[in-house]
Amino acid sequence: MEEKKLISLLQRTPIFAKTSEASLEAMLKSAVQKSVKAGTKLVEKGQSGVGFYLILEGEAEVSADGKKLAELRLGDFFGELSVIDGAPRTADVVAKTDVTCLVITQWAMRSLISSHPEIALSMLEELCKRLRATNKDLPHG
Repeated sequence: MEEKKLISLLQRTPIFAKTSEASLEAMLKSAVQKSVKAGTKLVEKGQSGVGFYLILEGEAEVSADGKKLAELRLGDFFGELSVIDGAPRTADVVAKTDVTCLVITQWAMRSLISSHPEIALSMLEELCKRLRATNKDLPHG
């Protein structure tokens, strides 16, 4: 996918929606595109996480302990927690169709965040939004 289309896609992705075009261009310089066939496990629960993935093409399924958690398609992402803390993956992600992803390693993301801190702020805002949505469903008291 060409750079202008990738930047447009990143800008429509909630986790990078508030990130400047210059920072997104820098991010693309550190990213690689990875294509896999249907049925391929992109990440495995319990394995160390070293990459952030943004789906450019195809569909994938997120599952843990035999339970389907989500379906991912164009513009969806995963691995944002592991790219920040390097902790093991919390779920499996398997390609349902042939999939192409943009992948940014933990090391590249740390370097990008050092030189473009707005990337971290944008990521934190989206992670907080997701955490609040998750906590809303939990019993309190």
